[in-house]
Amino acid sequence: MIQVLLIEDDLMVQEVNRQFVEQVDGFTVVGVAGSGVEGMERIRELKPDLAIMDIFMPQQDGIETLTQIRQEQLPVDVMVISAANDQKTIQRMLQYGAVDYIMKPFKFERVRQALEHYRSMKLALENSGPVSQSELDRMLHRSKQQGTEASNTASGVSAPHNEAWQSAAEELPKGLQVVTMRQIAQFLIQQSRPLSAEEVAEGVGIARVTARRYLEYLEKSGKVRLDLQYGVGRPVNKYVISSR
Repeated sequence: MIQVLLIEDDLMVQEVNRQFVEQVDGFTVVGVAGSGVEGMERIRELKPDLAIMDIFMPQQDGIETLTQIRQEQLPVDVMVISAANDQKTIQRMLQYGAVDYIMKPFKFERVRQALEHYRSMKLALENSGPVSQSELDRMLHRSKQQGTEASNTASGVSAPHNEAWQSAAEELPKGLQVVTMRQIAQFLIQQSRPLSAEEVAEGVGIARVTARRYLEYLEKSGKVRLDLQYGVGRPVNKYVISSR
């Protein structure tokens, strides 16, 4: 069992996190903490595999806590579940090694995906022997490439790893990342209908403004098609993967 420590000051969110974690096979919550200071104490005491923490907490916030974890070289992985959605905070948490970042409000499916990916990565890295590049790629990029590519080939839609997509990746504007672009493309490929930037942001687990920047770039590069949907009020921009 993968042992999880929850570091969250909101008792209701803490309980939701507990229920979500324990619904995923292979995970158990071994402790909770209501602040970064208490979280550090519990990490030293319980030695969990994974700490799931908030950013906004009393006494010591998530950024300070993760910084301290790295300074003390404690062998615990960290996953963030927080309402913090500014790029600077997200970047700092990722730079300090957060394995995933989920923004509130969140759904069980997003937490499940994050935990299952973490479990696969942890098990793969604990196996003895060398790791191949393809295995490492699957661990780092959550690739389900074989099944998805087979489905996409049948439907005539290109997967986001071929030469055309590689060209788009190489031309990314400053501030955009290849991994995020491919996650968005992979998510869109798996959908049966056009999605708004908000729906894409929720599905991938990124900020809406960030999703919009990538979608606008992909639309300009011809990889994504803009589908204006009209209803009451202004038309809604929705995006669908291009079949060209």
